[in-house]
Amino acid sequence: MDLTSEEARLELRLAERLAMLRQARGWSLETLAERSGVSRATLSRFERAESSPSTVQLNRLCRALGMTASRLLGELESGNHALVTRAEQPLWVDQHSGLRRRSLSPPTTGYAVELIECELPAGAVIAYDVSPLAGLEHHLWLIEGALELEIEGRRHRLAPGDVLRYRLYGEDRFEALEASRYLLAIHAPQAGAMTIDRRVGEA
Repeated sequence: MDLTSEEARLELRLAERLAMLRQARGWSLETLAERSGVSRATLSRFERAESSPSTVQLNRLCRALGMTASRLLGELESGNHALVTRAEQPLWVDQHSGLRRRSLSPPTTGYAVELIECELPAGAVIAYDVSPLAGLEHHLWLIEGALELEIEGRRHRLAPGDVLRYRLYGEDRFEALEASRYLLAIHAPQAGAMTIDRRVGEA
């Protein structure tokens, strides 16, 4: 898949950001590889912008770094103003799955909720082995298509207009039964506040 100039620019900034975050923690490539489960050689290619992480690899890196993917990607663009124009919304494309992920409301100081627009091509499957942050709150609204989610072993099939609400601690899996577009609002858990029942859709 060929990248547009904007996508290529974002990939370069992502490479620089990953290297900066690792170095700021005083970690070697070997340390990050051990913490994330992504090989040293692969991490080195990411930091040199020779290849781009898949959605699953990015999730593992975010888990090791202690942040959500939307925060990592959102911080590639500066700004803390109220209006976020379309041109200012970072768009990241997973070259492996075809996922297009646009940060509509990137994380920033003073706001706890992040809003993301995602598009998955028909037949795409993305399986995450761990949540980047334990207890991360999700509200997913399917706009178009047909989507099946498996959240920690429980399956949910969504039709346009359906909303799935859940807090994620472990594995989840997305399968686009048709080309799908959805909005995802996420909220990071507050320290000491996670006393809520972990069952999907139940308080």
